[in-house]
Amino acid sequence: MADLTIEQEILIDAPAEVVWRTITEPDQIAQWFADRVHVDLQSGGAGSLVFEGKAADRATHAALVVETVDPPRQFSFRWGHPDGEVPLPGNSVLVAFTLSAESGARTRLRVVETGLEVIGWPEDEKARYVEDHRHGWAHHLGRLENLFVAKSG
Repeated sequence: MADLTIEQEILIDAPAEVVWRTITEPDQIAQWFADRVHVDLQSGGAGSLVFEGKAADRATHAALVVETVDPPRQFSFRWGHPDGEVPLPGNSVLVAFTLSAESGARTRLRVVETGLEVIGWPEDEKARYVEDHRHGWAHHLGRLENLFVAKSG
C-alpha cells in the first residue's frame, strides 16, 4: 500500500501568535489558501472553503468541520467527506496544522493530512488525491511564506 500521509513543513519569520491568526482567520486564509473562506473557529464548528481556480470552469466548494482549536499551537479540521454526511473518522480526511515556536520569533508550521487509508475510495483515486494535495499544500504554503516575506521586506 502506498504512503497516504501528506506532510509539509515550513519555517516562518514571525511569532506563533501571528502565524496562528494567518491560518485561522477567514480574511487571512483568503490571502494564501482559498478564495472565499467561512469558518466557525471552535471544536465542531462548520466552515467552507471555495477555490476559484483559473483552470477550472467552476468553483470548488469544500465543506469542513473544525476538530481542534488550541491557540497558538494546533488547529485541525476534517474535509473530503461525502455530500450530506457529517465528516467523521472513516469518511473524511483530517488536516492538522501544528505550530512550534523557534528561536528568534520564528515559527515552524507543519501540515499533516491523514485518514485517507480508511476511506472507501479506489486505490487509484487515493493515489491521485495524495499527489494533488502534496503539490497543493506545497503551493499554498509557499504562498503563505511569501506573505511573511512581503510583510518583512
